[in-house]
Amino acid sequence: MGEPTQNHNLIMVYTGHGKGKTSAAVGQAVRAIGWGLKVAFGQFLKRDNQAGEQKLLKSILKNDFMASGIGFYRNKNDLQKHRDGALRLLEWAHEKISAGYHLLVLDEAVYALKMELITRDELQDLIDKASKTGTSLVLTGRNTPEWLMEKADMISEIQEIKHHFQKNISSRKGIEY
Repeated sequence: MGEPTQNHNLIMVYTGHGKGKTSAAVGQAVRAIGWGLKVAFGQFLKRDNQAGEQKLLKSILKNDFMASGIGFYRNKNDLQKHRDGALRLLEWAHEKISAGYHLLVLDEAVYALKMELITRDELQDLIDKASKTGTSLVLTGRNTPEWLMEKADMISEIQEIKHHFQKNISSRKGIEY
């Protein structure tokens, strides 16, 4: 098995139908920041100033945080607007990788892929570039495709066992967003 290497970038995926994928990604980013690593955190689909973690991450990361979404994607007529936001985030992500960041979190990347806001080739290009520069990636979202699971070095599946929504308890600021 040999000695563990510190020089290999990692592809880490938080997936599953349970609550906590973004929270896990935020925790991963906080850990890296705590050790002085250069971290960038991007969110597909989510509007800026929509969730509590965004306020904290923006205060810490400044321009190394980006939420490129325009909100819920409910209508195929809005595909281009959502795709434009996703493309802005991809461009930003490429810049961060080129600048030698240690960790790049792409929250909701798997959703964006599933919704065809980004393509497999676009995500693969980002993964390849990160591999060449040594940037580790964190990707989140449900229904991770098989090809991405094969590429990943770590996959954590978050499983819903019970959720308060089942009791008709609505989402709360600071808990769900």
